[in-house]
Amino acid sequence: MSTSKLIHGYEVVIGFETHAQLSTHSKIFSRAPTEFGAEPNTQASAVDLALPGTLPVMNEGAVERAIRFGLAIGAHVAPRSIFARKNYFYPDLPKGYQISQYEIPVVQGGEIGFFLGDEKKTVRLVRAHLEEDAGKSLHEDFVGQSGIDLNRAGTPLLEIVTEPDMRSSDEAVAYARELHKIVTWIGICDGNMQEGSFRCDANVSVRKPGQPLGTRREIKNLNSFRFMKEAIDFEVRWQIERLEDGLAIEQATVLFDPDTGETRAMRTKEDAADYRYFPDPDLPPLVIAPEWIERIQGEMPELPRLMAARFVADYGLPEYDATTLTQSKAMGAWFEEVARASGQPKLASNWIMGEVSRRLNAQEIGIEQAPLAAATLAALIRRIQDGTVSNNAARQVFDALWTGEGSDVDQVIEAKGLRQMNDSGALEQIVDEVIAANAANVEQVRAGKDKAFNALVGQAMKASKGKANPQQVGDLLRRKLGI
Repeated sequence: MSTSKLIHGYEVVIGFETHAQLSTHSKIFSRAPTEFGAEPNTQASAVDLALPGTLPVMNEGAVERAIRFGLAIGAHVAPRSIFARKNYFYPDLPKGYQISQYEIPVVQGGEIGFFLGDEKKTVRLVRAHLEEDAGKSLHEDFVGQSGIDLNRAGTPLLEIVTEPDMRSSDEAVAYARELHKIVTWIGICDGNMQEGSFRCDANVSVRKPGQPLGTRREIKNLNSFRFMKEAIDFEVRWQIERLEDGLAIEQATVLFDPDTGETRAMRTKEDAADYRYFPDPDLPPLVIAPEWIERIQGEMPELPRLMAARFVADYGLPEYDATTLTQSKAMGAWFEEVARASGQPKLASNWIMGEVSRRLNAQEIGIEQAPLAAATLAALIRRIQDGTVSNNAARQVFDALWTGEGSDVDQVIEAKGLRQMNDSGALEQIVDEVIAANAANVEQVRAGKDKAFNALVGQAMKASKGKANPQQVGDLLRRKLGI
C-alpha cells in the first residue's frame, strides 16, 4: 500500500477496474469470432444476440487465461466460482443483462508490485472475474441517430479490480503500465488500448488525512496512459475545488475529453444493488480441478519479477535496472544477448536504459523494431571497455549505427576517425603543453579548485580532438601537478 502525498491538504485515493480482452479466437459463451475491425454485426451469433432457445457454453480458453493471470499475481484461483446476471438496460446490451461474476469470482486477491522512480510500490488486488463484453453504440456516422454494432457482444473479458491503494496519478499510471506488461507478457491479452483490448476505469476520490474515504467518481474507458494521467489530475483538482467551495461530491460515472482536458458526468454511478445480481440459471458453477491449475503452472513463462530477480542474481544489476529491463519479454531477451556477448552487464544495462530507450521512445517503437542488433551494441561496448573509443565517441558511433550510416562498429570508428589516442608519448606532450599554456588554472588546481582541474582536462581533450582517454588525461595531470 502507498504512502500519501497531500495536494492542498487533501489525500488522493485511487482504485482501478481494468477490462482486459482475453486473446481467445472465439467469444466467451459462443463460437463467434472475436477479430477486430469486421463489418458491423457480422460476428454476432444467435447466442450473442440472445435469441430465444439459445444457451451459453463456457469457453475453456477464457478460463485458462484467467487461471494464468491468477498464478502470475500470486492470487487464489477459486476451485468453484459462480456466474451471475448483471441487469441493466442499454441499447448495446441485447439480453438486457450482462453475464459476469459477482459473489464468487474466479481469481481472488493477489498483488502487483512496480517501481515509481526508484521507490517500490505495491497495489493489492481484490479480484479478477470473467464476464462478457457488451456491443458498441455508433454515433459518428449517423445524423440524429445512433447505430448498434454487436460484433463485440460476448467478447471475453477479465475485469481486474484493485483496492484503493494508489495516491497519485503517477502511481496510477505506473500500476496500469505494470498490469499491461503482465497481461501481455503471459499472453492473455494483446494490450491494444486503441482497439479497446485494455480499458481502464479509475475510481478517484479525495479526503482530508485520517478521514473516511470520500465519494468516488469513476472515469471510464481511459485508452492511453497519457490521457489517464491528465484525466485523474483534472478530476482531483475539480473535486478539491468543489469541496473547498463547500459543495458535495456526488457519486457518478464520468468521461474524459482529451480535447478540453476535462472530465464530464455521463450518468449517476450505480451501486451493486442497482444491478440486481443473481446466479445465472443457464450456467453451472465453474469448477477448476487442482490438476488443471498444476498443468497451467507448468506451462507459464518466466514471469517479469522472476526474470528481474535473476538479473540481479546472475548479472549483479541493481533492482531498479532489472525491473526496467523486464518491461517486456523482448527487452529482457535483448539485454541478455548484449550482456553475454559484451561480458559487461552493467554497461549493457546503462546503454539500453539510456541511449537505446531514448531512441525507442522518440520513434514510438518497441525493441523488436530497433534498427540496431543486440550483437552490434555488444561489439560497441567491447570497444569502450578495451579503450578503442571514449564514451563520447561511442555515442557518435551509436548514432551512425542507429541511423544506418554503417553496420560494423570497427568500420564506423575508422571512417569517422574516432579511435581513441593510445600513444602515451603524444598524450604526455599534449598535457605538458596544456600545463604550460594555463599557468593560472594550474595554480588554482594546486589550491584545490576542482573547476580549474576540469578546465585543464577539457583543454587537453580539445587539443587531442576528443581522441584522448579522459581518465588517462586526468591521471597524467594529477601526476605532473603532484596532486
